[in-house]
Amino acid sequence: MNATSAPLLRVEGLTKHFHTSKNLFGKPTHTVKAVDGVSFEIGYGETLGLVGESGSGKSTTGRLILRLENPTAGQVFFEGQEISRLGAHAMSPIRKKLQVVFQDPFSSLNPRLRVGDSVGEPLQTHGLVSSTAEKKEKVAALFKQVGLDPKFMDRFPHQFSGGQRQRIGIARAIALGPKLIVADEPITALDVSIQAQIVNLFLDLQEELGMAYLFIAHDLGMVRHLCHRVAVMLRGRIVELGSTEQVFANPQHPYTRALISAAPIPDPDREALRRRIPYDLVPPPPGAVLQQVEPGHWALSAA
Repeated sequence: MNATSAPLLRVEGLTKHFHTSKNLFGKPTHTVKAVDGVSFEIGYGETLGLVGESGSGKSTTGRLILRLENPTAGQVFFEGQEISRLGAHAMSPIRKKLQVVFQDPFSSLNPRLRVGDSVGEPLQTHGLVSSTAEKKEKVAALFKQVGLDPKFMDRFPHQFSGGQRQRIGIARAIALGPKLIVADEPITALDVSIQAQIVNLFLDLQEELGMAYLFIAHDLGMVRHLCHRVAVMLRGRIVELGSTEQVFANPQHPYTRALISAAPIPDPDREALRRRIPYDLVPPPPGAVLQQVEPGHWALSAA
């Protein structure tokens, strides 16, 4: 990680509420608190894993950071600049530094566009290439960087495997030289045999380019392998936050312990002895706050 004390990304009280029904007068009668007062930081070159069950608010948090959704409340600071209320024009230079890798590599690519054009499109949009030849040269270099043969640049997405398509998505994400990539469950849709390859690619690119990641996932094994720190989400709240070693070796919140106990163990003998810890998935109490249980390790507890 970069030695600078100021974080690359700082999220304060981030909130997103969705109104699912309204009365005859147009006033909301039911509100879903998808993200409810989330705060965390990501340092330069750091990977923060965001874990939790489906519906806990992980992906919505990522979309709020990327400004694909506007927050109900809270602030997002990127390199010290508050970006959660910026307009499209002001966000344009920031988008070069803030990129995304989506869960489904097929739906994130235009099926009618050759993959070389998909990877080169950001370069052209942001004026980083001055000719077709220069764009083709840079795209070829990006293909090599993610482990693909540049001769495949003229093919269409349906001609690739899932793992290859995800490599294309990663190539497009790093094309602009970002400082932070939001990876939204980037290995979930892939075969188990390919997942480790993609995770190792993320690690190699981080070492080479110095990028930071917000790695959204529910695979705790991959999170433990890839991430420097882990934030555990439940019902729109962060219930535990700390270094990967702290969270896995000394989980404090009952939900964190339940998640870890549910993770399968790749050893038949140990797996046979594994006992899952039950947890009643009730929302955290309104007065609960994150309290430090040891340096750098926080857990939600009653106020």
